Amino acid sequence: MLTPRLSPTDAYAEMQRGAVIVDIRYLEQRARDGEIPDAAIISRNEFEWRCDPSAPWRHEMINKDDYKQRIIVLCNQGYQSSFAAANLVRIGLGNVTDVEGGMQRWLLEGLPVVPFEMHK
Repeated sequence: MLTPRLSPTDAYAEMQRGAVIVDIRYLEQRARDGEIPDAAIISRNEFEWRCDPSAPWRHEMINKDDYKQRIIVLCNQGYQSSFAAANLVRIGLGNVTDVEGGMQRWLLEGLPVVPFEMHK
């Protein structure tokens, strides 16, 4: 079960305390609206295996074998992220949620954003 969804402000506060925000937005959306500083950028088609703590190909910000790591998923408007976060719960992660309203609400709340940068 997902933990309660977070407002962007609450998600940002949790990020400051060590939570990982995983941004699953399309490249075009990140180029248009910018990126959240220090967020993990993981495309939706790679999401589950890059967030699986036991996967050898996990993202560098996902702790090895840590199924309690706090992960907060963010998409453009807060719909796709709910489904993605639920998939992480299905594979055994126990401290996962997403951001209500996604990046669009993040922007409305005036939270930090940096210009888009092409990632590897």
